[in-house]
Amino acid sequence: MNTNQTSPDEAAAELLEWTVEAEFAGERIDKFITEAVEEDVSRTLVQMWVKDGHAKVNGKNVKANYKLSLGDVIGLIVPEPQGVELVAEPIPIEVVYEDSDVIVINKQRGLVVHPAPGHYSGTLVNALMHHCKDLSGINGELRPGIVHRIDKDTSGLIMAAKNDKAHASLAEQLKAHTVNRKYIALVHGNLQHDNGTIDAPIGRDSHDRKMYTVTDKNSKHAVTHFVVLERFGDFTLVELKLETGRTHQIRVHMKFIGHPLVGDPMYGKSKGMLMDGQALHAAVLGFKHPRTAEWLQFEAPIPADMEHLIQTIRTK
Repeated sequence: MNTNQTSPDEAAAELLEWTVEAEFAGERIDKFITEAVEEDVSRTLVQMWVKDGHAKVNGKNVKANYKLSLGDVIGLIVPEPQGVELVAEPIPIEVVYEDSDVIVINKQRGLVVHPAPGHYSGTLVNALMHHCKDLSGINGELRPGIVHRIDKDTSGLIMAAKNDKAHASLAEQLKAHTVNRKYIALVHGNLQHDNGTIDAPIGRDSHDRKMYTVTDKNSKHAVTHFVVLERFGDFTLVELKLETGRTHQIRVHMKFIGHPLVGDPMYGKSKGMLMDGQALHAAVLGFKHPRTAEWLQFEAPIPADMEHLIQTIRTK
């Protein structure tokens, strides 16, 4: 399966496209899409999308039981929900910085950034709506204010925009790779080099459509820089700087070079670890203020669970 995806940063209406490879020929389109979309959606919802013409094959409407053929091009525009009202929720969040244009949060591990179809509560967006009331609308009804994302089980710094002008500025900075984003990660193994750059394109994994991998097939340019901070024999503590911002980029790149993140249930070895989720923390976030152009940079300390794990390994 080949895939191209337009990031939510690039368009409010999420556009997805796949080219069917041999292993998926004969599969129903509703099953294929349910497993292929990044967000967790029900098959019933996907069937509604197909029925309403949001999903097409080779540019034509089909039924939900359509059997795919090799080379079919599936196009899906994920529709904005009708009649969905997001509710502000008093979810505790740590505000690092806030003014009339932008807010920076130190997100706790386990908190999803924005709602998805069928899951409209318990997210950072719901918390932000309760905290600050005003958020930009560029990314649509389910993602107010959200300029970029970090994974549910990644902790650390994330910025959100309070108005459309601020959102456009921050999104442009991300696109131009001028935002300073540094992560701290604990990985398996002893890295050979003290520093280096991973320049390897990332796309959908053809064997598991919810995962990403380094591939030349319909992939996107992806660059991660790393510096070793501390070595523990079987583990290494590293600082990672994102030049690009692909989905699961750090997790995929570290697996690619043979050093997956500790505790990563999808790309690593999660058994026997003392953390729930990958040992990855967005520690530094720097950007130009969208109104004043002043450079703002923030740092967030490693969370307690990850610090405990590092200390445990350090003292072994």
